[in-house]
Amino acid sequence: MKARVSWTDGRQFVAESGSGHSVVIDGPPEHGGRNTGPRPMEMLLMGMGGCTAFDILNILDKSRSNVTDCVAEIEAERADEVPSVFTRIHVHFVITGRELKEKHVQRAVELSAEKYCSASIMLVKGGVDITHSFEIVDA
Repeated sequence: MKARVSWTDGRQFVAESGSGHSVVIDGPPEHGGRNTGPRPMEMLLMGMGGCTAFDILNILDKSRSNVTDCVAEIEAERADEVPSVFTRIHVHFVITGRELKEKHVQRAVELSAEKYCSASIMLVKGGVDITHSFEIVDA
């Protein structure tokens, strides 16, 4: 896996993935940015959310669950001192579908957290306290 991050100006960068996709990363004006894209730590948080949601959908597909929507709502806390690493992250999943079984959703969340989500497992190994919750919405 490869990526390239190129500085444009101020505190703005263009990040290019090895698969050919690009995203603008920027900082707030008080730090020399123009607020034209997410902050680097926001990208990390969004990436973790995408990773775990991806896993959950794959797992629920295998159990033949009829999922119509999956949203990961993520809240994080960071250390006050530099480096201001993530100290705590909570992910709340809102899974919508038809006749979803709670045990299947709970198992999917657990498997992602404990076995499959490389991003969150890496953060846990780095000392971040990550918790999960979920709710099921009938479509």
